[in-house]
Amino acid sequence: MEYRKIGNTDLKVSVITFGAWAIGGWMWGGTERKDALEAIQASYDHGVTSIDTAPIYGQGLSEEIVGEALRSLPRDKMQILTKFGMRWDEKKGSFAFKSNDNAGNPIDIYKYAGKKSIIKECEDSLRRLGTDYIDLYQIHWPDDTTPVAETMEALTQLLKQGKIRAAGVCNYSTALMAEAEKTLSLASNQVPYSMVERTIEEELVPYCIEHRKAIIAYSPLQRGLLTDKIRPDHVFARGDHRPDTKFFKPENIRRIDNFLARLQPLVKSKKALLSQLVIRWTIEQPGITIALVGARNREQAIQNALAANVQLSQNEIEFIDSELKKLELVGQEDPA
Repeated sequence: MEYRKIGNTDLKVSVITFGAWAIGGWMWGGTERKDALEAIQASYDHGVTSIDTAPIYGQGLSEEIVGEALRSLPRDKMQILTKFGMRWDEKKGSFAFKSNDNAGNPIDIYKYAGKKSIIKECEDSLRRLGTDYIDLYQIHWPDDTTPVAETMEALTQLLKQGKIRAAGVCNYSTALMAEAEKTLSLASNQVPYSMVERTIEEELVPYCIEHRKAIIAYSPLQRGLLTDKIRPDHVFARGDHRPDTKFFKPENIRRIDNFLARLQPLVKSKKALLSQLVIRWTIEQPGITIALVGARNREQAIQNALAANVQLSQNEIEFIDSELKKLELVGQEDPA
């Protein structure tokens, strides 16, 4: 396993980090708690020391599962990344979207990052995680109803109190990052990035490289699409929101599958899995610090961790990039 520093902080995390959205069940269909705990343990056994979660993932369930897993792991060797700013329990801030909880009950999601709310969310996360500090605390989505300075002041307070070790953002533009920097030195920005979702390369990647900010890539496997296991007629579980996104439209699944087929000779030469090749490609890209990869069970967790062992030459990366240039997806971008 490789470990990389997060921005200008002293925090080092595993280049492959356990993404805990799916284990919370929310928007991914159900998950088994026992399988999730085994997945986290197996990840750690194979060098994955970092876990990224959030309160909204299962409305606290993901954090609770991570907290349970931490009881059998050495906390001082783990790095816990979690978030704030998406409220389902209070109607404040800007309305984000309607959803359902894991029991199928309708809920309204709000983006809110007021100072008092952040302090409360941090305490709630610490309790669910069963720890007295969070390694990296991140705003989940921008909140246009709260001044950026107010949000960053709350993070500054939590840093001084030792409740968080570093502060970051998610889904922030370069302009918002620059605004935040007036109050607080950010460690990172967590954003979507994959072989088929490379929007950040135009502006955000150059900015983060120049200002020495870490980029935490989420959905590097495009939520399972880049594993060659999903076909145009795939039947998704109840509560799974992936079919509603552009990438999972049948025609795009077909085109992506054709692209992945052209990578198979390279995959075989590496004696690796396609998913491992995709993950390795991701963490080799300029500016990308770590990749978040989810796992529902022990086997998936081990496969993800072993992606760190795959090596790609510059010629092999260029080959992959040349094949990517031939890939054209249909449909409009999904709304944020």
